[in-house]
Amino acid sequence: MNDRLGFEPTIAIEHLRATDALLARVIDAIGPFRLQLIAAPSIFAALSQAIVYQQLTGKAAATIFARFCALFPGAEPTPEQVLAASEDELRGAGLSRSKALSLRDLAGKTVSGEIPTLAEIRGMDDQAIIEHLTKVRGIGRWTVEMLLIFRLGRADVLPADDYGIRKGFALAYGRGELPSRKDLEAYGIRWKPYRTVASWYLWRLVEQTPLQKPQ
Repeated sequence: MNDRLGFEPTIAIEHLRATDALLARVIDAIGPFRLQLIAAPSIFAALSQAIVYQQLTGKAAATIFARFCALFPGAEPTPEQVLAASEDELRGAGLSRSKALSLRDLAGKTVSGEIPTLAEIRGMDDQAIIEHLTKVRGIGRWTVEMLLIFRLGRADVLPADDYGIRKGFALAYGRGELPSRKDLEAYGIRWKPYRTVASWYLWRLVEQTPLQKPQ
């Protein structure tokens, strides 16, 4: 087993090849599975960054997140520091009022113990993590699914509402329209317990498919 991922990619690939011939073609076209995990020093730090980055381009989000972190001494902001900061200070870093409220809610729930620690999270199943973390203002299912995949390396996550996943599925399976969440989840049952790996390949397929030129 891969210690960081929590599963063995070669076994996952063998399973996907055996259960889905069309996905096997995608795997052949893309090449080796290379999911890059992002270090998660704490759940508070990971979700703080997720909140700041929502609905922004990477460069703009990185700038605002750096300003947010610079408000506080230390390597990373703590929940207590965020609670002590004024709204003007948070807004001055470039945060919208909604995001400032979300960060305060996250900080408050972390301090009160409503948010599991990273050590506790590692012992929880995916659905329990989703249920706990989506209680935070501004944190939806998709955000937690991204944490499960890219921070925790969970094996069986299918972000069925993600545009890239839906677009990749349409490309891989010759669909003219994007699949509904229900249809994607129903088809994806055959990928269990390695839906994360299938998702990663669908994302990569979209990245590698050139845009069609207008006729």
